[in-house]
Amino acid sequence: MLTVFSDESYMRQALAEAKAAAQADEVPVGAVVVVNDKVIARAHNQVELLTDVTAHAEILAITAACNALGTKYLDDCTLYVTLEPCVMCAGALEHCHIKKVVWACDDPKNGFQRFGNLLHPKTEVTTGILKDECLEVLTEFFKKKR
Repeated sequence: MLTVFSDESYMRQALAEAKAAAQADEVPVGAVVVVNDKVIARAHNQVELLTDVTAHAEILAITAACNALGTKYLDDCTLYVTLEPCVMCAGALEHCHIKKVVWACDDPKNGFQRFGNLLHPKTEVTTGILKDECLEVLTEFFKKKR
């Protein structure tokens, strides 16, 4: 049986993390880190659980990936995340020299892009993977909150 590794398949795993965040009453953002076609870290927002404004999915996934690899640099890794990273997360991604960042939905209000490219100059970016599905999870979460 042939296993297909694709941006979409990894984003589906990030989406599953986002759904787990929603179930825990956290803003539904999920992330996975992949190296050599293997997921080495997965996380979702845990800001409420940990009472920590820095406990974003990206930060938790970066930490887990660095621990898994025993390094502070992720220059062979790809981060898949359901929402465009904020400035804080973009800074962390820049410092860990992530190879590639793939996100589903742009975040015009809180995303880093409104400030320009804050990622490492060598970091590749792909956007829009499973955008509608990820946006639906976010929209439903905030509808229930309002």
